[in-house]
Amino acid sequence: MIIDSAGTHDWHEGRPPDDRAQAVAAKNGAPIDHLRARPVRASDFRNFDYIIALDGDNLSRLQAIQPADSVAVLSLFLDHVEGREGEGVIDPYYESDEAFDTTWADAVAGAKALIDKLT
Repeated sequence: MIIDSAGTHDWHEGRPPDDRAQAVAAKNGAPIDHLRARPVRASDFRNFDYIIALDGDNLSRLQAIQPADSVAVLSLFLDHVEGREGEGVIDPYYESDEAFDTTWADAVAGAKALIDKLT
Protein backbone atom coordinates (compact mmCIF):
# COMPACT_ATOMS: atom_id res chain seq x y z
CA MET A 1 0.00 0.00 0.00
CA ILE A 2 1.35 3.42 -0.97
CA ILE A 3 0.10 6.49 0.85
CA ASP A 4 1.08 10.01 -0.20
CA SER A 5 0.01 13.57 0.50
CA ALA A 6 -0.48 16.45 -1.91
CA GLY A 7 -2.23 19.79 -1.98
CA THR A 8 -4.67 21.35 -4.39
CA HIS A 9 -2.43 24.44 -4.61
CA ASP A 10 1.30 24.85 -5.01
CA TRP A 11 1.70 27.66 -2.46
CA HIS A 12 4.01 25.68 -0.19
CA GLU A 13 5.61 23.37 -2.74
CA GLY A 14 8.90 21.93 -1.50
CA ARG A 15 8.42 23.24 2.04
CA PRO A 16 8.13 21.13 5.20
CA PRO A 17 4.91 21.00 7.24
CA ASP A 18 4.04 23.93 9.50
CA ASP A 19 6.13 23.92 12.70
CA ARG A 20 2.97 23.55 14.81
CA ALA A 21 1.88 20.50 12.80
CA GLN A 22 5.34 19.02 13.21
CA ALA A 23 5.17 19.59 16.98
CA VAL A 24 1.79 17.85 17.32
CA ALA A 25 2.89 14.94 15.12
CA ALA A 26 6.14 14.48 17.06
CA LYS A 27 4.24 14.68 20.37
CA ASN A 28 2.08 11.81 19.08
CA GLY A 29 5.03 9.70 17.96
CA ALA A 30 4.76 10.37 14.23
CA PRO A 31 7.50 12.78 13.13
CA ILE A 32 6.70 14.47 9.82
CA ASP A 33 9.65 16.84 9.46
CA HIS A 34 10.95 14.83 6.49
CA LEU A 35 7.83 15.52 4.41
CA ARG A 36 7.70 18.19 1.70
CA ALA A 37 4.61 19.75 0.12
CA ARG A 38 3.71 19.03 -3.47
CA PRO A 39 0.66 19.73 -5.60
CA VAL A 40 -1.69 17.05 -6.87
CA ARG A 41 -0.66 15.87 -10.34
CA ALA A 42 -2.82 14.39 -13.09
CA SER A 43 -0.86 11.14 -12.72
CA ASP A 44 -2.07 10.85 -9.11
CA PHE A 45 -5.57 10.16 -10.45
CA ARG A 46 -4.19 7.16 -12.37
CA ASN A 47 -1.68 5.95 -9.77
CA PHE A 48 -3.86 5.98 -6.65
CA ASP A 49 -7.10 4.11 -6.02
CA TYR A 50 -8.36 6.71 -3.56
CA ILE A 51 -7.81 10.44 -3.27
CA ILE A 52 -9.10 11.81 -0.01
CA ALA A 53 -9.85 15.51 0.51
CA LEU A 54 -9.84 17.10 3.95
CA ASP A 55 -12.64 19.55 3.21
CA GLY A 56 -15.33 20.40 0.69
CA ASP A 57 -13.37 23.14 -1.07
CA ASN A 58 -10.47 20.79 -1.76
CA LEU A 59 -12.86 18.04 -2.85
CA SER A 60 -14.42 20.44 -5.37
CA ARG A 61 -10.97 21.40 -6.68
CA LEU A 62 -10.03 17.74 -7.06
CA GLN A 63 -13.28 17.00 -8.90
CA ALA A 64 -12.56 19.92 -11.24
CA ILE A 65 -9.09 18.66 -12.18
CA GLN A 66 -9.89 14.93 -12.22
CA PRO A 67 -8.92 13.65 -15.69
CA ALA A 68 -11.26 11.48 -17.73
CA ASP A 69 -8.94 8.46 -17.39
CA SER A 70 -8.90 8.66 -13.58
CA VAL A 71 -9.16 5.43 -11.61
CA ALA A 72 -9.25 7.20 -8.25
CA VAL A 73 -12.34 7.33 -6.07
CA LEU A 74 -12.67 10.78 -4.49
CA SER A 75 -14.13 11.36 -1.03
CA LEU A 76 -13.96 13.51 2.06
CA PHE A 77 -11.71 12.13 4.79
CA LEU A 78 -14.36 12.27 7.50
CA ASP A 79 -16.90 10.55 5.22
CA HIS A 80 -15.19 7.37 6.41
CA VAL A 81 -15.96 8.11 10.08
CA GLU A 82 -19.45 7.00 11.10
CA GLY A 83 -21.56 10.03 11.99
CA ARG A 84 -19.07 12.53 10.52
CA GLU A 85 -20.07 12.20 6.86
CA GLY A 86 -19.95 15.50 4.97
CA GLU A 87 -17.76 17.19 7.58
CA GLY A 88 -14.42 18.73 6.75
CA VAL A 89 -11.28 18.58 8.84
CA ILE A 90 -10.60 22.08 10.13
CA ASP A 91 -7.59 23.90 8.73
CA PRO A 92 -5.73 25.02 11.86
CA TYR A 93 -3.27 27.30 10.03
CA TYR A 94 -4.90 30.57 11.13
CA GLU A 95 -6.12 29.21 14.45
CA SER A 96 -4.54 28.65 17.87
CA ASP A 97 -1.95 26.00 18.57
CA GLU A 98 -4.72 23.92 20.19
CA ALA A 99 -6.48 23.70 16.83
CA PHE A 100 -3.60 21.55 15.61
CA ASP A 101 -4.48 19.00 18.30
CA THR A 102 -8.10 18.99 17.10
CA THR A 103 -6.97 18.49 13.52
CA TRP A 104 -4.64 15.68 14.65
CA ALA A 105 -7.54 13.94 16.40
CA ASP A 106 -9.68 14.23 13.24
CA ALA A 107 -6.82 12.89 11.11
CA VAL A 108 -6.37 9.90 13.40
CA ALA A 109 -10.12 9.18 13.40
CA GLY A 110 -10.26 9.41 9.61
CA ALA A 111 -7.18 7.24 9.13
CA LYS A 112 -8.45 4.53 11.47
CA ALA A 113 -11.86 4.48 9.81
CA LEU A 114 -10.36 4.38 6.32
CA ILE A 115 -8.00 1.54 7.25
CA ASP A 116 -10.95 -0.41 8.69
CA LYS A 117 -12.85 0.02 5.40
CA LEU A 118 -9.88 -0.99 3.26
CA THR A 119 -8.83 -4.07 5.23
